[in-house]
Amino acid sequence: MRRTRNLIMVVAAVGILGGGVLVARGMTGGEQGTSALPLAGVFQQTTPSPSASPSPTGPSPEELAAQARAKRVKALDAALKKYAKTVPEFSVAVLDRETGETYAFRGDEKYETASVVKVQVLACLLLTAQDNDRKVTSSEDALAKKMIRYSDNAATTSLFSKLGRASAIGACNKRLGLTQTKVSSSWGLTRTTVKDQVKLLDALVDDDGELNASSRKYADTLMSTVSADQDWGIPAVAAAGEEATVKNGWLSRSTEGGLWIINTVGRVTGDDVNVSVAVLSHANKTMSGGIKVVEKAAKLTRTNLKY
Repeated sequence: MRRTRNLIMVVAAVGILGGGVLVARGMTGGEQGTSALPLAGVFQQTTPSPSASPSPTGPSPEELAAQARAKRVKALDAALKKYAKTVPEFSVAVLDRETGETYAFRGDEKYETASVVKVQVLACLLLTAQDNDRKVTSSEDALAKKMIRYSDNAATTSLFSKLGRASAIGACNKRLGLTQTKVSSSWGLTRTTVKDQVKLLDALVDDDGELNASSRKYADTLMSTVSADQDWGIPAVAAAGEEATVKNGWLSRSTEGGLWIINTVGRVTGDDVNVSVAVLSHANKTMSGGIKVVEKAAKLTRTNLKY
């Protein structure tokens, strides 16, 4: 009787220990053989199947990043909607080269460009020079510098005509990926969207795009050295130590009762920042008031997207 009781205790102990191993390995997805012990079948009924999936480990880093961005986008949407109720109409977009993502508020709304169209003229000048396997001429260079640094209208008209007017600028835009921009024969009345504007700005720095390294450097040099009185808009977003490029547009429209179009497009770059930003607005009562609107909208994108 004592030997029988001892044998039962040994078998039970082996079964219990064996069950513990099966549970541990089953949870890690390891392969398990079956025990030759008579009680093995009992433990197979209460432990995970050897082919069971591993325990969940939680969201991946990519999923966590997507969740965090969705939260930031939601906050920015709310902030811009609240601000839009208090000021004239505006749209804003941000293209982040670090993440490849674009944010847009009223991104498909079309606005007259005023002088921000001059970036399109500059890009077309550079593409045309490349196509002819040459650099910009000295006369083109003088006109381009006046056009971008001082927003000179006569210089813009000269280049616009030299390049082939609206149809030529439109063809260049197509090469650069702009799909929502309609070039006007009166260049300042060209209509565009903030989505197209950040595409254009990004094309000016895209190593794999249409513009070569020399052209990209040329555009960056001009847009980072605008005259002091025109250094507003996107540069207001840049933090200390960061660099900004910009081209602004402003126009009092007789068709809108003398109200102002105020637009700003540009880029902000730094150690961890590489973004293109565009803000388009109209129906501003004053130029100074419109500048406040576009700068505030741009700053809200940085505060909430945290770029």
